[in-house]
Amino acid sequence: MSDDDLMSLETEVDMLLQIDHPNVVKLEEIYEDSNNFYMVLELMTGGELFERNVEKDHYSEKEAADTIRQLVDGLRYCHKMGIVHRDLKVS
Repeated sequence: MSDDDLMSLETEVDMLLQIDHPNVVKLEEIYEDSNNFYMVLELMTGGELFERNVEKDHYSEKEAADTIRQLVDGLRYCHKMGIVHRDLKVS
């Protein structure tokens, strides 16, 4: 890795270690050896929102509101911490 890449990775890890919200995946552990850097994330079993949409014919208004509420709560939390999202998922 270049020095810039390494600095970006360290910055991202520092941010991820600060996150503690039920709608944002948690970084559990990090491991490093001479060739690799490992990030162990919280197990998320809910699947992809896109797949849910494909499998389901329609969402009720309540189901849609509950789904969007989780997403907005996680985004609000991250934005308050000064973190910009790059990969959104719903649990």
